[in-house]
Amino acid sequence: MQIGEVKRVRLGIFPTPLTELRKLSEELGGPRIFVKRDDLNGLALGGNKLRKLEYAMAEAKELGATAIITAGGVQSNHCRLTAAAANLLGMRTYIILAGEEPELATGNLLVDRLLGVEEIHYLAGDLYRKESILEEKVRELTERLSSQGEVPYYIPNGCQALHGALGYAGCVREVVGQLHELNLAPNWFVTACGTAGTQLGLMVGSLLYCAGEAKVIGISVSRPQDLLMERLETGLAKALDFLEVAGRVPEMEFSVLDEYIGEGYGIPTPAMREAVKLLARLEGLILDPVYTGKAMAGLIDLVRQGRFRPDEVVVFVHTGGIPGLFADRQMAYLG
Repeated sequence: MQIGEVKRVRLGIFPTPLTELRKLSEELGGPRIFVKRDDLNGLALGGNKLRKLEYAMAEAKELGATAIITAGGVQSNHCRLTAAAANLLGMRTYIILAGEEPELATGNLLVDRLLGVEEIHYLAGDLYRKESILEEKVRELTERLSSQGEVPYYIPNGCQALHGALGYAGCVREVVGQLHELNLAPNWFVTACGTAGTQLGLMVGSLLYCAGEAKVIGISVSRPQDLLMERLETGLAKALDFLEVAGRVPEMEFSVLDEYIGEGYGIPTPAMREAVKLLARLEGLILDPVYTGKAMAGLIDLVRQGRFRPDEVVVFVHTGGIPGLFADRQMAYLG
């Protein structure tokens, strides 16, 4: 099956720009570095989840959904974009956030409220280590909404792995075309890795559009390497089976680095702070502190270690998350 045959609703403005970071490359004495600007995809301040939601929402529409249930952290980029996508399609949104309700809504939570999310539910604790708590809340909401005549559809945090694979395979296709205009081809993709869906899609895209020659490095922002590697291995097998190309594409190298997480998800690190300020001052490029800041810190460190040849082309995927800069917990650290 060709990806173009899979049902999809158009939510964003694609292709997103691809820009060379010449001053950063010069500063590092490293490879040619490009940034894929998925923060500029046109809906509710942008971000990588939009490519995935185009497939998730197509499935929701196919099932006749009238209400979307989803989950994430209090500063969830995924919830923000899901709510915006649901608004476009005339659906209500119900979100479940891990943590306590803050006194003041800042960052993504403020945008959630501006978007008119129908209900916001707060659950204490790490819902991704205690998935049964989240599952119970989703079940409770689903049953209540169904009894009220709604047709609910649940989208997990970061979307299903297959939707991530489809969305970001398309991103690789865009990059290949954009670099082809410059007589270049990608040698590496570097991305933040949270739920692993974006990295999975880049890997699928490399297999489909780069003969597997473009390597993909995921910089974990929360989860340990072994868990993410397992997700990628399982997700890749399922995606290739869905596309009916299993066994007809080269094997793909898995690469996830978890040494840039620091103390935990969303907790600032000195290297992240350096990366965010360096890119702002050299390139006028704004990164977020949770995802792209830590991913860029990883990329900068890899360049300094000599991981890439000077003539190689490295594509950094800007996955968005800019509202996270304006979350109360980040303001003091980055100010």
